[in-house]
Amino acid sequence: MFRLWGKLWKDNRLIKDTVICDDSKDSRTHKIFRGLEEICYEFDLENPIWLDNVISDFKRHSRARFYQDSFIEQITFDYLEIQVIEED
Repeated sequence: MFRLWGKLWKDNRLIKDTVICDDSKDSRTHKIFRGLEEICYEFDLENPIWLDNVISDFKRHSRARFYQDSFIEQITFDYLEIQVIEED
């Protein structure tokens, strides 16, 4: 079971969260991208852009934060955070 936790933060408070589960046999990368798409769909957001600093943080910590610079449209929260909480 692969689980990805998505969280919206504003003023150091968690305002919305969800967990996406994936039992498919796809690669970890595909599961992450698909999970992020599902999180963004549930939160009614556009998909963020993976900037170099986001990619390096995710590789090191299995956690990434998407700030305003990762979104084309204006956001009403401080950042979107995704975190891998369970892997096969």
